[in-house]
Amino acid sequence: MTKRENPRPFRPVSPGEVLQAELEARRWTAKRLAQSVGKSVRTVKEILVGRRPVTAEFALALADALGTTAESWMNMESNYRLDLARRRRKAS
Repeated sequence: MTKRENPRPFRPVSPGEVLQAELEARRWTAKRLAQSVGKSVRTVKEILVGRRPVTAEFALALADALGTTAESWMNMESNYRLDLARRRRKAS
């Protein structure tokens, strides 16, 4: 199957969406996460809604707070941005 034959529609998923699902599973609020990672609630909320990217510093803090890896968050961010760029290129 070639790339053009893929019948499934694709929508890039931001790291913020994944993080939101993780918070819900843990029953954490944005405020609790903000306190855990040493960032403002505003910063956390902007990441959750995709207005702000996950930076390397934030990825390290998430890894510590959630018991994940910084690489997983950075890979999600990189893949998300690449997917968005591909969609913009295809649309033009």
